[in-house]
Amino acid sequence: MALNNTYEARLQQETAVGAGVQILLLALLGPAIGMGPAGWLTGLAFAFATWAVLSRALHRSRLRSFGPANRVTLGRATLVGGVTALVADSFRSAPPVTLLVTLTAVALLLDGVDGKVARRTGTSSALGARFDMEVDAFLILVLSVYVSTQLGPWVLLIGGMRYAFVAAARVAPWLTAPLPPSFARKTVAAIQGVCLLVAGAELLPGPANLAITLLALGSLVWSFGRDVLWLWRNSRVPARVPAEQPRQLLELELAAR
Repeated sequence: MALNNTYEARLQQETAVGAGVQILLLALLGPAIGMGPAGWLTGLAFAFATWAVLSRALHRSRLRSFGPANRVTLGRATLVGGVTALVADSFRSAPPVTLLVTLTAVALLLDGVDGKVARRTGTSSALGARFDMEVDAFLILVLSVYVSTQLGPWVLLIGGMRYAFVAAARVAPWLTAPLPPSFARKTVAAIQGVCLLVAGAELLPGPANLAITLLALGSLVWSFGRDVLWLWRNSRVPARVPAEQPRQLLELELAAR
């Protein structure tokens, strides 16, 4: 019991350090760009929510070590918190686009690093995969909010689609069934952040940004639609009975007679 408490204490220290680094990043960004109350409050809320949710998940997972891969993901979450604060502050005044693009680009580049680190160190876990996915999803949501101020509220469909899928799964449990691995699904997920980053940077003409964002949305609708159709079809297929089961049932029936 004491050993388990020691492991949990170490895990909680990791999450506390992550929250501290997040607050430090805000302390550096705030004075540098003259961040307003919305940016500060949103950034602090993100830091607290990340700490609280991750601490609870670690407690339930019974992991003995936070692991190097989760540290990379926690670093990405810190960058996403900075992006979130900048986007929240953008409703007050135009954000420093270079800073926003830099934080987002580094977070996107590190997206594939944590998975590789987990595989090479043998520290892959369900918690780590879920943590990585949630950080990705929230970054896409924040970027879609930012780009929607330029192209229109329809861009929010990109960031909200994954959360709508999760909400729908509560009503239709068949949506929670595991999906087969898909390179296409991973590719579509990866290009969402890139497309939104390019559109948000406004380096290209307006029509080009619109086309890129529409491409991202179209590919995402296709990917989700394909997965939902696969899940629905498989939910309609009756469970297969093992080959030996009918013979066993017949023997029981004959014995009863």
